[in-house]
Amino acid sequence: MQTTTLSFANLHNHGDLFANMLRARHETFIQHAKWDLPQADGMEYDQYDTPASRWIAVHEFGDVLAGIRLTPTTTKCGIYSYMIRDAQRGLLDSIPSNLLFDEAPVAPHVWESSRIFVSPRVPAKQRMRVQMSLIGEMTNSARALGATSVLCLIPENGNRWGRRVGLDIDVVGPVMDIGGARNACMRINLSNKLH
Repeated sequence: MQTTTLSFANLHNHGDLFANMLRARHETFIQHAKWDLPQADGMEYDQYDTPASRWIAVHEFGDVLAGIRLTPTTTKCGIYSYMIRDAQRGLLDSIPSNLLFDEAPVAPHVWESSRIFVSPRVPAKQRMRVQMSLIGEMTNSARALGATSVLCLIPENGNRWGRRVGLDIDVVGPVMDIGGARNACMRINLSNKLH
């Protein structure tokens, strides 16, 4: 099992890995979760898949087992910035605008984590190992990009799970039903992991 952080600058070094990650997102979010998302050629994508973002893929023999997208909170592309902020600004129909207790941050040291998934094909006995690889690479990559915290929208028990795997994680928004699942915005503090 390998874990790779992809960017537009290094996609050419990794063959079909980026396309396979978008295919795995399609399988996870569109086929399995039944979300109504943009798609083309069996791949899921949205307006946040830009050169400003990074993608983390846990993979084995070309098969993507899990993934995360990291986006700087300072990014802009037309009317869009990053998913959580755009939801708060009322630009996204699928996510309520009251998802944060405070105003969404815009700062170079804060990144957003989105499109977090573990493939439904990953066996239960392998899930924790895959999740640990994904979270480890996400924290390393975010820190390398200058992040001291990562903002994410995840299942409501994410803070308890996060603490079990060593993350310093706080709930920063109310629990709400989004797409039939109970989710909340959370902040992962990376400043205590800088050594």
